Amino acid sequence: MSKIEKGIFLDRDGVLNQLVRNPLTDAYESPHRPEDLVLCDDIENPLKRLRDAGYKLFIISNQPSFAKGKAALESIMKTADRFLNELMQKGVSIDRAFYCYHHPEGIIPEYSYACSCRKPEPFFLFQAQSECKINLNESWVIGDRDVDIECGRRAGCKTVLIKNPLSVQYQGSSNPDYCAQSLSEAADYILKF
Repeated sequence: MSKIEKGIFLDRDGVLNQLVRNPLTDAYESPHRPEDLVLCDDIENPLKRLRDAGYKLFIISNQPSFAKGKAALESIMKTADRFLNELMQKGVSIDRAFYCYHHPEGIIPEYSYACSCRKPEPFFLFQAQSECKINLNESWVIGDRDVDIECGRRAGCKTVLIKNPLSVQYQGSSNPDYCAQSLSEAADYILKF
């Protein structure tokens, strides 16, 4: 019988990499090109500490920019590849990355609908539970938006909201287990349990 694991489900943009100002919308959003990707400071240490404590590491990220016509899908995928490569160069491996490319208000028809995988839906958490033998009740979701917290709560996970000031307009209606200023602070809290 295979071992049941515990996981850390991380939002990417605004938690692990910096948000990028879109000059067309004047909003801060995910990087659309690999060259725009900048990892947040000192994320490798808390990720390594969480892994050393026995947690599997997962990325769960909504990436609707292709559906909205803001970026090419190939560019978004190359950015995701660069992200994983930069983490690996820092000695951090991610067990699995899950990306939703849909948006209900998009302009690319085949990606523009209310899908089952877009957060706050917990689709990818349940997929990880099934495919990677994850105990969701012993797992955590870390994100900078209310949809991340709601996603975790729907799956039975504990949650940490990262208080990224560039994401403040997407915060305030969720009830996280803890609020942190950084990933390092989030890891300090999780590792108390």
